[in-house]
Amino acid sequence: MKTNILEKVNQLSPEKQREVEDFVDYLIQKYNAPEEEAISISEKRKRNMGWAKDKIWIAEDFNNTPEDFKEYI
Repeated sequence: MKTNILEKVNQLSPEKQREVEDFVDYLIQKYNAPEEEAISISEKRKRNMGWAKDKIWIAEDFNNTPEDFKEYI
């Protein structure tokens, strides 16, 4: 089976071969990492929740139609 995979990879352009290599490196890192280092996507998202607090706001009149568009309603 390995020969079949290598033959297929060798048929790809050098750029695509690099993508395959990067993906294999990613898989090795993901599945060979110690359990304490393996962090799920949901755990990563939990850590980032609230990062934009007090940086993003919505105007009080957000849902009000601007005067310029009232004639189209």
